[in-house]
Amino acid sequence: MDGKLAVIGLGSIGSMALWQASRLTDAVTGFEAHSPAHGRSAVGGDTRLFRMIYLGSPSLYPILERSRDLWAELEAETGQDILTRCGGLSIGTANGFYINRLLQTAHLNGAAHEILSREDLTERYPQHKLRADDVAVYDPNAGVLRTDRAVTAAIGAAEANGTTVHINTPIDSISETDDGVVITSGNRSWSFENVIVASGGWSQRLMPDYLKAHTETRRVFLSWFVARDAAHFAPEKFPIFSRMYEDRAIYGAPTVDGVTVKATLDGRGTVTGDPDVFPRELSEAEIAETLETVSDFIPGLIPTIVRSDAFPDLYTKDRNPLLGWISKSSRIYFATGFSGGGFKNATGYGHIAAHEALGKQPIEGLDFVRPERFRTA
Repeated sequence: MDGKLAVIGLGSIGSMALWQASRLTDAVTGFEAHSPAHGRSAVGGDTRLFRMIYLGSPSLYPILERSRDLWAELEAETGQDILTRCGGLSIGTANGFYINRLLQTAHLNGAAHEILSREDLTERYPQHKLRADDVAVYDPNAGVLRTDRAVTAAIGAAEANGTTVHINTPIDSISETDDGVVITSGNRSWSFENVIVASGGWSQRLMPDYLKAHTETRRVFLSWFVARDAAHFAPEKFPIFSRMYEDRAIYGAPTVDGVTVKATLDGRGTVTGDPDVFPRELSEAEIAETLETVSDFIPGLIPTIVRSDAFPDLYTKDRNPLLGWISKSSRIYFATGFSGGGFKNATGYGHIAAHEALGKQPIEGLDFVRPERFRTA
């Protein structure tokens, strides 16, 4: 055996699983097809939103709480500023589906929150152009995550704990034996007791057929704008936000470079057959809809897209992740399929994957993310 555990894919989730596993054993090895935090993966795009209140399964809330604590631990361990705690706004129609569902989730989980009227929003956050019936749910524990900094910090912390990392090493195949798993890259092979597959948009290549049928790689695009006055969009004045109105959905983050602001249409991912071959440039329709929405909602941004990009991510049919063994007797553990929303929970998911894959701590109450749910679906 070359070790107890291999982690394939060191992006959003894999880097955190590697870091967590390195705290439990020095017999863990990481494999990355390119370089850490490369711009072709779902890590790309500088930032992601961290929220304690959002539309999703209430069962995720304990993972969110654990993730919040682990982001702080990663910062303390590495000396990196990763999560800027600036609060978060969810803006929508008063008594509409979006706001009502958010409040139901917040009350169910006991999450700290504040309801802001249109007048409150106008006074505190005048950057948003509001409609007459707009209100918001304010999340005081929300913030913005620095993705590339987070991934490189986690991998560096794992290496400091004795972990071996192979970069520019794409894995071609994985196969189980009587006592372990053999993985290959070109003409090289390694054997491990167990393997975590966390390859994001590339994970289908290593999946059993029953999972391939219930997943798809989608292209997700991002866009950035220059602020007319960047000081108004600094983290201390402009919380992360998510906004829904009728068929429009947009989200964004404060400036992290003192110039540009991320403001991006939500829910516009399109299926792509190959995570290595898809359009990185926005289409004319995507540009037009983005400009119209940003101009209407955030007039303090100059209505010209100054930067854009697109990235692949793996989506499941039910939009819940794949987190667990591919069968009860398997040594292959999947941590993928986070459907465009995994980064906020990356440390929590990594903690679960590492502990379960090393046989340290099986986690109860996660049937809705187990891969085997799709065996009879």
